[in-house]
Amino acid sequence: MLGDETILVLKTGETLAPVKAVRGDFEKWITANLGLPKHRIKLCEAYAGEPLPDISSISGIVVTGSPSMVTDRPAWSEEAAAWLAKIIKDDRVPVLGLCYGHQLLAYGLGGEVGKNPNGREIGTVELRMDAADLAEDILLKGGTFPVHMSHVESVLVPPDGADVLGETDIEPNAVLRFGPRQWGVQFHPEFDADIMRRYVEARREIIRGEGSDPEAMIAAAAETPESTSILNRFAMLVG
Repeated sequence: MLGDETILVLKTGETLAPVKAVRGDFEKWITANLGLPKHRIKLCEAYAGEPLPDISSISGIVVTGSPSMVTDRPAWSEEAAAWLAKIIKDDRVPVLGLCYGHQLLAYGLGGEVGKNPNGREIGTVELRMDAADLAEDILLKGGTFPVHMSHVESVLVPPDGADVLGETDIEPNAVLRFGPRQWGVQFHPEFDADIMRRYVEARREIIRGEGSDPEAMIAAAAETPESTSILNRFAMLVG
């Protein structure tokens, strides 16, 4: 049974404006899928310059996605990367990084982040995770299932000691385990099919200009229950 432990949602940016106008922002979707009451969620808008909190009051951390790039290295992001790296190295609390958050964790721990040489990955895509690699993992389950992606940059080289647990056709480092209770996923478990479609619609002309078919991506957008369940399992783990 869950107690009163608090999960920090470390916000690294706002979602796309046309999506936010209709569906809200990252913290709303993450909170809903964690399945926790609002009083158990602490929001820190790191991207807006809000100071990082005292970790003694936090029992778990979810690091959001962002339209920003880790390689731009703004001061707030550099500070957050170092702060998170120390938390992971000391195994202070469970941590889950999503998209930008995934890359930020890897970068802070000494990995390399940059443009994915395979190009943009956007839409509902197939993720593959080997069950044998996850036999003792306390959060993730193996298998092949759909996930929602929207990224240009990737973890090109994982940090020393990280386990690569999942891949897609475009992203070889889609899931990383940085410690016994610390993970990063390049995908967005907080998205539903409608949000994914709206992301593609907002990037329609860019996608078309890159030689891909946004209409096909919109038609292929689907719900991703296996992906979404990761957030609820993370909340149960923290609780």
